[in-house]
Amino acid sequence: MSSQLLLKHNLVYLTEDASHDDVIELINAEAFGPGRHTRAAARIREQGAHDRSLSFVCTDDGETIASVRMTPVLAGGVKGHLLGPLAVRPSHKNRGIGRELVRIAVEAAKRKGSEAVILVGDPPYYMPLGFEKVAYGALQFPGPVDPGRVLVVPIAADVHARLKGVIGWRE
Repeated sequence: MSSQLLLKHNLVYLTEDASHDDVIELINAEAFGPGRHTRAAARIREQGAHDRSLSFVCTDDGETIASVRMTPVLAGGVKGHLLGPLAVRPSHKNRGIGRELVRIAVEAAKRKGSEAVILVGDPPYYMPLGFEKVAYGALQFPGPVDPGRVLVVPIAADVHARLKGVIGWRE
């Protein structure tokens, strides 16, 4: 059996809880650096709490090594969730962990009745995971954002037509 299979066998995906907060902060700092709080998506997350029931971690032998969070948003006329940050420790990159966290989070959002999952991210990474480009400039973020990196997994009908206007946190 290869070491990759042995390592994968130790990976466990869990719903995030408050005990994960400190290590998630560490993982995000490691992945995105000190400028992460000034980004437009981070400004939305500062408006209100993320949804722990749709946020997940991955552990390897009990050590938290990756995280994804989902924040409820109103994006134009769409009640959806903003995915991110998504981060994996450098020691565990390129093993499909981030992709699996995205898959789990999107499926959980669908089950909870979310109309869409939105993110600001790298199209070559996220489009194979079911994300589509949002119309250029359709959503106004609370800060600068590259419109070519605004992506969505439409879940409800007519999502693209209703993704027009301001995006912000919702209860």
